[in-house]
Amino acid sequence: MTSSPLLYALLILLHVLAAAFWVGGMATLHLAVRPVAAALLPPPQRLPLMAGVLRRFLIGVDAALTLLWVSGFAMLGQMGGFAGAHWRVHAMVGLATLMTAIYLTIRAGAFPKLRRAVAAHDWPEAGAALARIRVRVSFNLVLGVLVFVVVLLGRAA
Repeated sequence: MTSSPLLYALLILLHVLAAAFWVGGMATLHLAVRPVAAALLPPPQRLPLMAGVLRRFLIGVDAALTLLWVSGFAMLGQMGGFAGAHWRVHAMVGLATLMTAIYLTIRAGAFPKLRRAVAAHDWPEAGAALARIRVRVSFNLVLGVLVFVVVLLGRAA
């Protein structure tokens, strides 16, 4: 490692905070906000609410993803690249790539469809778009938890 221990610790801190924001936010939205909104609000109220909440959350995820990739590759560079990296780093990068690809299908595809349908008051289409987002978030949430498991338990292997 060619940098100072403090710089490396700062990179890890930023990396973990960004990951916690993304994974924790997905858990909160998927397991708490969406079910309560679905139970209490009819589609003309629930769907604009969820579109607004998602808009704000996705802006945060954009920043978190940028920070994750920048800090991750900075740490990888400090380790001497992939050749000297532990298997869990390879696994983390693979899972992160898959999660990012899934996120981009939400950000560039399903979410704009949700916003357009909400703006048009097309509640069936908005509901279908939100359902597509929910499925993708569910998958990404599982992958995000798996990243934490691999990284933390992988330290013992």
